[in-house]
Amino acid sequence: MPTVAGELAVAIARTARLAGPPPIVCAGRTDAGVHATGQVAHVDLPVAFDGDLVRSVNRQLAPSVVVREAAPVDDGFDARRAATSRRYRYLVWNAPVPDPLLAPLAWHVPEPLEVKAMAAAADPLLGEHDFRAFCRRPPGRSAAEPIVRRVTAAAWRTVRATPVSEAEGTLLRFDVVAGSFCHQMVRSVVAVLVDAGRGRATAATVMELLSAGSRAGSPQPAPAHGLCLVEVGYGGAPTGRPG
Repeated sequence: MPTVAGELAVAIARTARLAGPPPIVCAGRTDAGVHATGQVAHVDLPVAFDGDLVRSVNRQLAPSVVVREAAPVDDGFDARRAATSRRYRYLVWNAPVPDPLLAPLAWHVPEPLEVKAMAAAADPLLGEHDFRAFCRRPPGRSAAEPIVRRVTAAAWRTVRATPVSEAEGTLLRFDVVAGSFCHQMVRSVVAVLVDAGRGRATAATVMELLSAGSRAGSPQPAPAHGLCLVEVGYGGAPTGRPG
């Protein structure tokens, strides 16, 4: 199946006249269907290369894949290992009927949601916890081994729909910041928080899941298409800024 990284590598190979697609290291890995507007990646190119990488790659891949900026870095830079924070955003379209313009970017939830309940349920996520209840276990890892992550911000807010959309409903945005995330962590968290908005869960439910360290009884992860990696931080501790 085609991937963003794979298509990008092929375009870079053509641009730099390489023998084959080069390895690309990304700051954050995303599930199939997840978007990224703030992804950071590094790639090794020949010292002699002096072409316009941004323009050439965008000519080949835009608008599906776009490079906003390209700059040389030190040999020791690693886009993934040097990152100190990642910020993900999840969009929920809360309305009786779907909005075709938002459908590729937001999870449609038809039942009325109580945003205050969702915000309250997100509070226990802050700090350092074992997130096994919200993560798919990595291959070869024992079910008893904790998956510890530190969340520095988690907040819901109501935002405007797209300017060209006239559909009636509420677009909700969940921003979460952590040093790193495990597989399906944000989508699993959002599923529980949306359940809180439906009246099926509370902050106590989130606390119980964190204490249990098991996915048993948790809802299925929220759909991938509502999630987006929007920022990667470098050069210091996670800011905790929800955006």
